[in-house]
Amino acid sequence: MPDVYTVMLDAELSKAFDVWSGYLNARTGEDPRARARLCSTLQSAREAAAGGETASARALVTEMYGDAREAGLHLAPVEPGPCTADRQARDYAKDELRQVLPVQLREDLDSIALFLRVTGRRLLTVPGLDAATRQDILYISARAGMALDLAHPTAARRELERLKVIARRCNVAP
Repeated sequence: MPDVYTVMLDAELSKAFDVWSGYLNARTGEDPRARARLCSTLQSAREAAAGGETASARALVTEMYGDAREAGLHLAPVEPGPCTADRQARDYAKDELRQVLPVQLREDLDSIALFLRVTGRRLLTVPGLDAATRQDILYISARAGMALDLAHPTAARRELERLKVIARRCNVAP
């Protein structure tokens, strides 16, 4: 099986390349010299990634965000926060993972994800749910989501079982 974490990191980099390419191909009227430097840096980042130097490519992309900010390019992309970056990387990785994961594993992960969503929603709508239990539900759901992102059904099932324990405690059918 492929290293799913690597797929996620590659997806994050691909997303950044697409965002910067879209911006640099648009005619924004912003400083042409700064945009030319950014084009050059993007090209260097793409070459580094193609050569297997993904750490260098990521560093160059990070540098681009800072360079655009320093140049005052108000229409340039801004570095996404961690939640947004993860969500966008998942969107990019979905297609790649569909191609490299075995069908049975994909179906297993999809089934677990469905049960997690349903159980989590039911729990979060319980009237009078205390803050600590709500926080536990969100935390366990996030851990399960990470396990699913990394194609680790055993860990995801373990978190689902933890949610089911809370559901029984709250008299909610899982």
